[in-house]
Amino acid sequence: MRLKVVVHEAEEGGYWAEVPAIIGCATQGDTFDELLSNVYEAVEGCLTVDIQEVSIIEL
Repeated sequence: MRLKVVVHEAEEGGYWAEVPAIIGCATQGDTFDELLSNVYEAVEGCLTVDIQEVSIIEL
């Protein structure tokens, strides 16, 4: 799977990144290598969620 990742330089140093295709998926790192590692972990965490059965009640 290929995902676009937008990388930003943080004002306080280091980097932060967001994955626009996954709402709320963002991470940070002190170095670019740490950021890349954290991006993989963040994407996995965002895509690995438990989906419970949802009951729809008609009103």
